[in-house]
Amino acid sequence: MEITAVEKRRKSLCAIYIDGEYALDLDKTVTLEHALNPGQQITDEELYALKSESDLRRAKEKALWLLSLQDYSRKSLRDKLIKDYGEQATENTLDRLEELSLVDDERYARIYAKDLFEIKKLSARAVKYKLIEKGIDRVLAQEITDEYDPDEEQQIYDLLSTKYIRNMFDEKGRRRTISSLQRMGYGYSVIKSAFDEFDEENGYIKDDEYYEG
Repeated sequence: MEITAVEKRRKSLCAIYIDGEYALDLDKTVTLEHALNPGQQITDEELYALKSESDLRRAKEKALWLLSLQDYSRKSLRDKLIKDYGEQATENTLDRLEELSLVDDERYARIYAKDLFEIKKLSARAVKYKLIEKGIDRVLAQEITDEYDPDEEQQIYDLLSTKYIRNMFDEKGRRRTISSLQRMGYGYSVIKSAFDEFDEENGYIKDDEYYEG
């Protein structure tokens, strides 16, 4: 097979043409390092090796750019890379980033859980689910949520006194609040207890209708 053209493209890519037809895109640096030019002969094996090298280089560059913006779990970063760079380049990239401690699921999980508990005020059940959703091992997810062991009734009470305070003056608002809290992973009994405490502290008449449905 003969390379018949090498054309520069956007995003630091070069289009490689073999025997007059477009074959593939390669990273510009890989193209330059291997001095690929029209007229060269190349085998399928050599072309595959170049493609693998190009994918690995670009996967690493993309991963480092993404990590410069925010932290990622291994699974989250894998999901960002695999479609464009394939499984081998993606897994090799992630293995290397883990060796360099640039990807660390435990560190990521603790930071993410802290945000979910302290900022978003989610329940322990919801936090565990979201950690697992991000690819965190179930045992580690359980360990981290157990370490926080939040007082969920107090968390709900604080939300009723701040974020949802305007909803607490009418039935429709209270129902919306209950639905919102349930979406945050809180169960019926703890929500009712927090509402009862709020009503008692603020002199509101309790109405069990709010907890139906």
